[in-house]
This record gives sequence, C-alpha cells and structure tokens, in this order.
Amino acid sequence: MCGICCSVSFSVEHFSKDLKEDLLYNLNRRGPSSTKQLLKSDVSYQCLFSGHVLHLRGVLTAQPVEDERGNVFLWNGEVFSGIKVEAEENDTQVMFNYLSSCKTESDILSLFSEVQGPWSFIYYQACSHHLWFGRDFFGRRSLLWHFSNLGKSFCLSSVGAQTSGVAKQWQEVPASGIFRIDLKSPSISKCVVLKLYPWKCVSRENVMKECVNSLTQISADLPMFVSVVANEAELYLKEPVVPLNMTLPQAPLEIHCRNIASVPPARETLQVFLTDGHMKEVVQQFIDVLSIAVKRRVLCLPRDENLTPSEVLKTGERKANVAVLFSGGIDSMIIATLADHHVPLDEPIDLLNVAFMTKEKTMLTGFNKKRKKQKNYCELPSEESSKNAAAGDHGKQFSVPDRITGRAGLKELHAVNPSRIWNFVEINVSLEELQEFRRTRICQLVQPLDTVLDDSIGCAVWFASRGTGWLVTQDEVKSYQSSAKVVLTGIGADEQLAGYSRHRVRFQTHGLEGLNKEIEMELGRISSRNLGRDDRVIGDHGKEARFPFLDENVVSFLNSLPVWEKANLTLPRGIGEKLILRLAAVELGLTTSAVLPKRAMQFGSRIAKMEKNNEKASDKCERLQVISLENLSIEKEIKT
Repeated sequence: MCGICCSVSFSVEHFSKDLKEDLLYNLNRRGPSSTKQLLKSDVSYQCLFSGHVLHLRGVLTAQPVEDERGNVFLWNGEVFSGIKVEAEENDTQVMFNYLSSCKTESDILSLFSEVQGPWSFIYYQACSHHLWFGRDFFGRRSLLWHFSNLGKSFCLSSVGAQTSGVAKQWQEVPASGIFRIDLKSPSISKCVVLKLYPWKCVSRENVMKECVNSLTQISADLPMFVSVVANEAELYLKEPVVPLNMTLPQAPLEIHCRNIASVPPARETLQVFLTDGHMKEVVQQFIDVLSIAVKRRVLCLPRDENLTPSEVLKTGERKANVAVLFSGGIDSMIIATLADHHVPLDEPIDLLNVAFMTKEKTMLTGFNKKRKKQKNYCELPSEESSKNAAAGDHGKQFSVPDRITGRAGLKELHAVNPSRIWNFVEINVSLEELQEFRRTRICQLVQPLDTVLDDSIGCAVWFASRGTGWLVTQDEVKSYQSSAKVVLTGIGADEQLAGYSRHRVRFQTHGLEGLNKEIEMELGRISSRNLGRDDRVIGDHGKEARFPFLDENVVSFLNSLPVWEKANLTLPRGIGEKLILRLAAVELGLTTSAVLPKRAMQFGSRIAKMEKNNEKASDKCERLQVISLENLSIEKEIKT
C-alpha cells in the first residue's frame, strides 16, 4: 500500500516545488514507512512526483523510483501472480525493471495485462515525454484526478484533499484501462488529451463500440478542455478474467429436496446438495481456488521470524499481522477460516467487529423478536446467553446484530481451530465519535462519492479497520489496538453470488437471464461503487485492504460456472443466495454461520439507525459535504 501522487503544470506561473499541505498529510497517512519527492521539468511542463510507502514486501523501496534514463515510477499495488516476484524482492522494483525494458506501447500493455493483483500506477517516460497511469481491472486501488486552471495543471493522487470547499473537484480515474498523456501537447493545443488503452475481452465482439461508449461516458464527467480519445493503434489490455457464463438451463431446475423451500434454513439442508457428486466437486474446486487467493494475501508481508519463544514471552504475545473485517456472516467466516489455514499457527488473527451505539431502548429485543417470527429464522445466541458482554459501561448499547453474530462466529472458529489465538476486537462507536471523525477525516476520504450509503459504509469500514477497541476474553477486558497492516475483506462475494436483495427481485421479475445481467452489471461497476472508496478509507490508517473474492482466478472460476451452480433463488434466504459459498462453509466445518441470511453492514452494525432514519441509500448525504481548510489543524491533532 502506498500513497502516490503526480502534480503536473503546463505553465511557468503554476510550477511548484511542493504539494499542498493537506494533500501531503493525507498521502503520508497511507504510507508512513517512507516519503520522497522528485521533480522533473521541461520547458513546457513540470511534474512533481510524491511517494509515500507502507512497507509490506521485500526490501523497503522508497518511491518514486527513477532509472538512469530519467524514467520515473510510482506504484501502489501488489503482484500476487502473473509476474514472478521472489519472496525477498520488492514488487515496485520488479515492475519498474520490466517497465524500463519496454520499448513499445504494446510492451507496456502486455506487462500490465499479465499482472494479477490490485494496482494503480503512474509512470513517466522521459524520452517520449509521456505520462502513463491507471488502475487494475476491478479498481481495487484508488486513483483520483483533478483538472484545474483551464487546462494549465492537473493532479493524480491516491487520495484527494479539500482545497477550497468546492465539491467534485476530485474524481476517480475510471478503471476502464490505462491512460496516456503527451505532456508537451497541452502547451501548444491549450487542451489536455488523454489517450485510452481499454481492457478487451479477446472473445468478445463489438470491442470498438464498447470503447466508444466508454470514452463518451468518461468525457461527460470531465471539464470541456479535457478530452479522452482512443489510441490510434487500437491497442488494448487483455482482461484478466474470463467472460461471465450467461448459459441458461435447457430444462427447469430440479430442487434436491421437494420440501426444501418450506423449512427453516439449516446446515443439514445444505448437506443434501453435497450428495450430488458434481456439485461436491465444484464446491471443492471453489474452496481450492479461494484458499490459494487467501494464502497469497496473508503470506505476502513481513513477519518477525527472528523472535525466539523466550523473547515472545518477554515482549508479550506475538502480534497479529492479519486482520479480518468480521461480522460473523458467511463471507467473513469463510475468509477467517481460510486465513487460519495459512497464517502461522503461533500468530494471532484479529477479527475486527464494529458496532455503533444504539439508542437508550436498544433495538436488540425487537431484532430478536422480529427474527423469530420469520419462517427462515436461524437461531442466534441471545444477549443474555453470551458470556462475553460488550466491553465498557454501556455494553448493552453496542449489542447490535453484527456483534451477536460476530460472537457466535468466534465460537465456531474456536471449534474449528482451538489452538489459534483469535482476537475478537469489539470496536464501539458513539454518536459523538462518529460525527467528529466523519467531519475531520472520513468525509474527505469517501469523496468524490457522496450518497447516504457511501457515508454509512465508509464510516463503518474506517472505524473497523482502525482496529481500536476492546479485547474481551473469559478472564479480562482490556483495550486493544490492532497492529495488523493487512485487512482482509469479503467484498465481491455478494456481487458475484447474488447476495443482495436486488438480485432476488431481478430473478423474480426476469428469471435467470435477468439475474445473469444483474451480476454482470454488479461486477462492471464495483470499481466506481465500492473499491476506490474502501481503499482510501482503509489506507488512511496505514493499512492495506486485500480482497480474496476479487482475486482474478477466483472471479474467473465463478464466471465460468452457470448461475444456478452459484445461487438458487428459488430457495429461501439463508440458503439460496450465495449457495456455493454456503456449501463451502459446510465442507470447511462451519455450522450456524453457513445459513445466516445476508445482512448489509450498515444495518448489522446499526450505523444506519444512529442519525436520520428516513433517508434512502441513494440520497445525497449532507453529512459528507466538503469542509474547509480550517479543519486541517484539527485533523492533525487526531490520534489514530
């Protein structure tokens, strides 16, 4: 994880030797291990590069990196596959070595087509005066652009800054491909021309039509003096995943158990599906590919292997290097279980569970009563039966649904591997704390997204990934700060496996064909809807978000399956949605969590109930309005 930035000026009066203070501050929070700046000038332009590194791999490599020919590289990514990176190597240097040897545009595109893993980058080619930049296919790393002064300057950055109180200054660079700009041309033409090298599915027709549509959409959101055009050679990046299987069944689907739709979801119900030899094989293949994805994400980081057991005893228990955003739901349970397979056994895993304070009369009782009335009710431990009451004097006010399922999930994980130290971190957020940190930190990280949903998810993820809370055991309750630099999240599971209620609505109205189109749409918009925001929010703590469900091999495997092998929405909630994931949970030895219905984070954590209850998720959120620079001094006083 890094904070990368390039500020470009095309007129002498806008040349600068430093970035604005608030932008530097935001970048530094993302990359606390190393900070460096580099200036490249020409008679017609100036580029100020700024790199801020969070060291996770190989030898600490300060950025930006420069070679003997004056080429400059900024990299915010992880190479998990496709390009060989040895355990002791740093992928920034490996990528730059390859880039420096590229002789043509095709060479550069071939390189980035091979990389598997999340990335955003900025690359300056000195001899051609070209600046290349872009994000990976899913947009798992944030990159923003900001054009100003009528084409006289622009800026690329992992995170924005609130420079003048005007909203929408920063926009996300679309994950549509890689962009290139000729830095010499704006001084002559007085306009900025961005050339796009789009992602292309080799087997898909009408690529040119799709590219034209993409150009039109991108240009619509940019100032008049900025244009986006297709590259003349019609070169493309190769999409890293196979196309979605849109096959429809030739005959009506059979339900394994005729009465399955009328019984409450139970683990035994799922086991019926596993009596089918083909389904059992598909589920095992899914477990295998997802397990490899998790393995790559928990082993690609430095560990203190030099501590002897006696030194560990002197310094206390070994610290966690990996954390999971943990609700106890099916997604986070699967991720935690597979992480347990690969993280060294003597190393704890942090389970980050966030709860927002409920009102005086907590919603808990009503929540349980409502759930018990539902046909699809799945038994959950009550507040009274939980031995681990929430930490602090106001524990009952934080007994939200995700806290309850989280504690139940913790018991399951203990049963799966009692030898592992599972740090269940109870992160309790009051209304006052939420409002303070939203105003001083979170609102500018969520921007340029601005809906009520972005506010709820952005705030919940920010507090959860910060990892400041209470560690509750049978013996004691103590304050705890997670030291894990890697945060695993289950995003991508719902989008691919029909986990949202809108998938069920689409299926009911348009059948499997409509469901396929909904899943295709979800994956197509995940970069702009979720991932840039989550990367900025988690990265603000000097931590790196990693997304196992969006591993290229995982997505390709799921894309290759017909939709009915991934989900069966003729079945009730808690079974039908994410069916293949629930079957995997059974195979991995999980119990209650395998049949928990989907519950959105904003409702499970109860953040959606803290302030205005009459808002729609798609409404513009007034709480995310841009603040002025006078808050900069306040935010610098905040202790993370």
